[in-house]
Amino acid sequence: MAQDTSADGSPSAATSADAQSGTGQSDDVQQQNWNLHGQNTDIYQGDPGFSAKYSGPHSLISGGEAKETISVDVTGGVRLWDGGELHADGLMWQGYGLSHTLGILAFPNSESYKSGTGTPNLMFSRLFLRQTFGFGGDQEDVADDQLTLAGKQDVSRLTITVGRMSFLDVFDHNSYAGDGRTQFMNWALAANLTWDFGQDTIGYSLGATAELNQQDWTLRYGYFEMPQYINAGNFGSGNGGEDELLVWPGRGSFAPIFKSYSMATELERRFSFASHPGAIRVLAWLNHANIDTYQAATPILLAGGPNADISPAQAYHYAFGFGLNGEQEITQNIGAYARLGWNDGQTQALEYSDANWSASAGLSIKGGGWDQPDDTVGFGGVISGLSQHNQAFLGAGGQGIELGDGALNYAPEGAFETYYSFRIWKGVQSTLDYQFVANPGSNQDRGPVSIFAIRMHEEL
Repeated sequence: MAQDTSADGSPSAATSADAQSGTGQSDDVQQQNWNLHGQNTDIYQGDPGFSAKYSGPHSLISGGEAKETISVDVTGGVRLWDGGELHADGLMWQGYGLSHTLGILAFPNSESYKSGTGTPNLMFSRLFLRQTFGFGGDQEDVADDQLTLAGKQDVSRLTITVGRMSFLDVFDHNSYAGDGRTQFMNWALAANLTWDFGQDTIGYSLGATAELNQQDWTLRYGYFEMPQYINAGNFGSGNGGEDELLVWPGRGSFAPIFKSYSMATELERRFSFASHPGAIRVLAWLNHANIDTYQAATPILLAGGPNADISPAQAYHYAFGFGLNGEQEITQNIGAYARLGWNDGQTQALEYSDANWSASAGLSIKGGGWDQPDDTVGFGGVISGLSQHNQAFLGAGGQGIELGDGALNYAPEGAFETYYSFRIWKGVQSTLDYQFVANPGSNQDRGPVSIFAIRMHEEL
C-alpha cells in the first residue's frame, strides 16, 4: 500500500489509502504507474406480496419472494506511456433479481443482471485502453480509483477510450445518483431509464468513446455494439463474439458492429451557484439494430394470440431518444439531482428497459450534520410510462424486456426509494433500503408493492 503526496509533501486529493499502487516521478508531481482495487456488493431484497388481478409470463410474482445478488470486482490499471493507460476489470456475479428481473420498469436492484445465475459466473467486464492528449495550460488532480490512475492531467484535453466497457463509465454521470452499489439501488434512479444503450445482458460491450474537456464543459461521443436479439449476449466477428471469449461460461450471438450499433452524444456544462457546484448534461442517442416495431408486431398478436410468432415484424430499424441530467449541491452536506428521459417508442428495446418516458428526482444528505460524515440518507422518486404503440403491443399479449402480463390496464408506474447508508468500518458500508412501487409494470391491475433490502459493500 502506497500513499501519494502532493508537491509540498501533504496528502493529495487523489490519495486512496485502500489501494495498492506503484508510483513514479513525473516533473514535480508523483503519479501512479499501476494500481489494484477490489469491491464486493451483496444485496438481499424481498417483498411480502401484493394484490394482482392477473399475471403473465413477465409479471412480478405476486405471492412474495426474496432474492440475493452478489458481485465481486478486481480491477487493475497500468500506465503504458505518457497519457496512455490500460485497465481491466474481472467480475464475478451470482444471483437473481426479483422474478428474474421482470415485472417492474424502474427495477429495484441495479445489481440484478438479466443473465442471472445460481452459480458464480466470471467475465472481463472491462478491458480497455485510454489515451489522453493534453493541450497545455492549467492542470487538475486525477484521483486513484478503480478505473483511473492518480496523477495530474491538463484541464484542456482530449481523451480516447477503446475496448470493452460500459456506456455508463463515461456518460450520464451524477454525483448523487449514479452508483447502485453505494447510492440508490433502483436502476431508474441510477441511470436514464429510457436509454437502451449498447450492452450485453450484464451491461458491457465493445466500443469507443471520445471526450473533449475544457474548464467548464465536456463534449462526449460514444459508439458501441448492439446485440442481435432481445436480451442477447454480446457479439463481434465470428459465431459467438467477445462474450464467448471474455465470459465464463461463454455465450454470445453474432451481430455486425457497423450494422448493429448504439451511438450517443452528451454535452456537460458545469457551473457554480452561490459557491456550490452543479452540472447539467444533455444526452442524445441513436440505435440501429434488428428489432421489432410495435405497429408491425401488434396485429400479428391480435390475429394469432399471445404465442404468435412476431419475427416477421423484425427488421433493421432506427431508434432514438434524449435525456437531461442535472445535479446541484445545496449545502456542504445536501445535494439534489433530477433526470428526464424520452425515446421514440416505436420499436422494442433490446437490453435495458421497456420505458418510453421517465422523470426522476431526489435528495442526498450526508451525515456531517449529525457527526457521521461517512453516512448518507437518500430520497428519490421516479415516474415512468409507455408509448401508445408499446401499450397496444403489451395489451395484445406481447412480451418486452421486463413486461408482459398478458394484458394491460395502463397507468404510469411510480416508484419511491429511501435508503440509509452507514459505515461499519473503513472500506465497509451497510445500507438499509425501502422502495414502494405503484402500478408495477405500468399496470394498475397490479400492486402496489413494498420492497425491502439490505446491502453490504466493501472496497479495497
